[in-house]
Amino acid sequence: MNYIRGFVPWIAFSVLSATVGWQWGALVALAATAWAIIRDRRAGITVDAQILDLGSAVFFVALTAVAFAAPHTAIEQYDGALSSVWLAVIAWLSLALRRPFTEGIARQQTPRQYWGSQAFRRVNTIITLVWTVSFTVTAFAAFTCDVLAAPTIVRVAYQVVGFGLPALFTHRYVARIRAARAGEAVPAPTSEVA
Repeated sequence: MNYIRGFVPWIAFSVLSATVGWQWGALVALAATAWAIIRDRRAGITVDAQILDLGSAVFFVALTAVAFAAPHTAIEQYDGALSSVWLAVIAWLSLALRRPFTEGIARQQTPRQYWGSQAFRRVNTIITLVWTVSFTVTAFAAFTCDVLAAPTIVRVAYQVVGFGLPALFTHRYVARIRAARAGEAVPAPTSEVA
């Protein structure tokens, strides 16, 4: 579940923004993103596997600058919604460019022989699309909650669902694809009795 690591800064930002302030949430998320990028580059992870991290770095640099320069700006009220919008933008852009953000991550766990296949591209397009739709719906939910001043429990619920459902889908879908691929490697049973 390497793709979950890419969301650690976003989760940290969400938790810290609600507890110690959005400036510190943004700063810690920026530090976590920078650390992840450096760690992965040193480990030989390619840039295509870091699309989410690189996009996150851009967002957290801008947000940290705004948060410390103008801590009482109206942007603070919408920081959660803006973070979901930014994730949706990264994901939609990766689909538009025909470079699903999950593809680079999947290459780390998939034998090279499958990378060029249509099936590999289709699986990653589907997984990225599920995440993209989830980010988009979560952004709308966040803006709605901000405008309506929804209680914290509602805000937590849409975040949990917004990350939980696509994570569950990804896990199950990949397991199903791997099981099917493993089944292809095994000769089909014959109807002959020995």
